[in-house]
Amino acid sequence: MSVPAERLARGLDGFAQRHGTTTATADATEVALVGADGARAWLAVPFPPLPTAADAADVKAALIAHVTQPRTIGVLLVRRRAHAVGVFVGDELVASKVDSSYVQGTTRAGGWSQQRYARRRANQAQAAFADAADTCARVLLPRAAEFDALICGGDHAAVDAVLADPRLTTLAARRREPFLTVPDPRLRILQGTPEQFRAVRITLDP
Repeated sequence: MSVPAERLARGLDGFAQRHGTTTATADATEVALVGADGARAWLAVPFPPLPTAADAADVKAALIAHVTQPRTIGVLLVRRRAHAVGVFVGDELVASKVDSSYVQGTTRAGGWSQQRYARRRANQAQAAFADAADTCARVLLPRAAEFDALICGGDHAAVDAVLADPRLTTLAARRREPFLTVPDPRLRILQGTPEQFRAVRITLDP
């Protein structure tokens, strides 16, 4: 499960209310909670490392401050038929570009026809990824030095193909988790990504 950044404080209070006095320990990438009744939860720190803190109250405060800190984030969403890139300052989308490409779907044809079809489809996908790389070079690359992270989503192989462009080496070095699960990229999908990449992922002790 995950909790939006703005609801984290309420979520921590709720855990304490349900499970009693809570101890919290942390390292750079994870906060562990233990309730008085033995209940446990592990919170993955987005954009690690988490600053060190002395005690449980300080750990919680440090996590809340870390999670809600405004950041400059580049976003790259790619699938075969569309891509979307954006620059976020906090939750605000300050620069973006969304585009689509024609890539044929699958076919049931066999033999040589299927092989020709597969080559044509692969060439169309390659051209689509080249267009996405061009968009990254125009929109994201000039601001890459400002990014706290580059967050990607869509199709793993498609994203890898785009970031393999030699022009985007600096940008690729900023790539961080999480990888976002999204449908075909559209502007509204891009606009909604901060809720995913700023969320805190929580694992509960079953």
